[in-house]
Amino acid sequence: MIDGSDKFGGIALDSLINAAARALAVGDSLGALKRVALREDAPALAIRGIAMAQLGELVRAKALLRRAARAFGPKEPWSRARCNVAEAEIALAARDLGWPAKTLEAARATLAAHGDAVNAAHARYLQVRRLLLIGRLDDAERALDKLEPAPLPPASKAAYELVVAAIAMRRLQIRRARAALARAALAAREAGIPALLAEVNSASLSLDAPAARRIGAAEERVLRLEDVEDLLCSKALVVDSCRYLVRQEGSIVALARRPVLFAIISTLAQAWPQDVSRDALVARAFRGKRADESYRVRLRVEIGRLRAALRPLAGVTATKRGYVLVPRRPREVIVLAPPVEQKHGAILGLLADGESWSSSGLALALGASQRTTQRALDALGASGKARSFGRGRARRWTSSALQFTTILLLPAALPID
Repeated sequence: MIDGSDKFGGIALDSLINAAARALAVGDSLGALKRVALREDAPALAIRGIAMAQLGELVRAKALLRRAARAFGPKEPWSRARCNVAEAEIALAARDLGWPAKTLEAARATLAAHGDAVNAAHARYLQVRRLLLIGRLDDAERALDKLEPAPLPPASKAAYELVVAAIAMRRLQIRRARAALARAALAAREAGIPALLAEVNSASLSLDAPAARRIGAAEERVLRLEDVEDLLCSKALVVDSCRYLVRQEGSIVALARRPVLFAIISTLAQAWPQDVSRDALVARAFRGKRADESYRVRLRVEIGRLRAALRPLAGVTATKRGYVLVPRRPREVIVLAPPVEQKHGAILGLLADGESWSSSGLALALGASQRTTQRALDALGASGKARSFGRGRARRWTSSALQFTTILLLPAALPID
């Protein structure tokens, strides 16, 4: 949250406001509220709003911050900018990803122009977090490069390192992520904010949780993220069922938008080096019960498309009973599958962050229509894998407890078509 300081809008504040601001800076929300709970002046409204946000009362916090911004008025742009940044943080916590990014950028520029480097950096951090949530990793990394962490206070350094770690995990750079989390833990301990240290510990635990299953010709075993990184750096031909990719030594064929082709290649890869019957391929790709002549023709068409797509990495050869996958190089073929088989993995990956998501926020993060997202949420709710509360626009979704990391299920964790 926005830091506490002894001035707001360039005006020296009384001792109660100063004490409340210092309490906020160390995460003592109740202590801050005790000092300003009955006050209606602009600085007090802002502090009350930030405190309520820290306590999870996001709707009331948003209303208080908007009242504070109006009370400061146009003659105090710095103070209004701080209120806008705090409101943007509330929107992020509520997974309101449609909150106007231009407003946050304008607030950041105002804070920087007034010499408030710490809160300007916090605004940049919020921009990075939003980009990360919607899967725009390259943009998030470019925005993060504009942040200089050295002069920041410990809490802000910890937040910075958490974002560095999150981007590294999404890119499957696990050793880099571990180093960033170690720095974040040091900064969080120095800041003395228990909630921040808990967030660092939670991120660290995800590195050692089950992340995927490796399915090969001779074995199936569970992998951690570090094991996945090593596998993708190996010379094996990897069929990635988490991200719908086929990859080998840096070459990638993306099939996220071609589900029939991916169903065929994953079936062939799981059977490799043996072939797969036409009946089995029809059942997997088209959900047909038996390969009659119409299905055989359709299968031949899709096999031709698959051969064209896989040409840099592998071929598909017809056999007497079906088809077999033939890698261009005599390497091992591995299927990388989710830790448990389930539909709508990307939505579960987003819900697993512990926050309450709206269907519109999930649709924006996934790049899908809201109706498609709502149907998926209804299916997850019916199966007990997600639960909702509220009605209408206030309806929010959370996940049931997951015992594995969902990094590989998040949108744009790896290149997709």
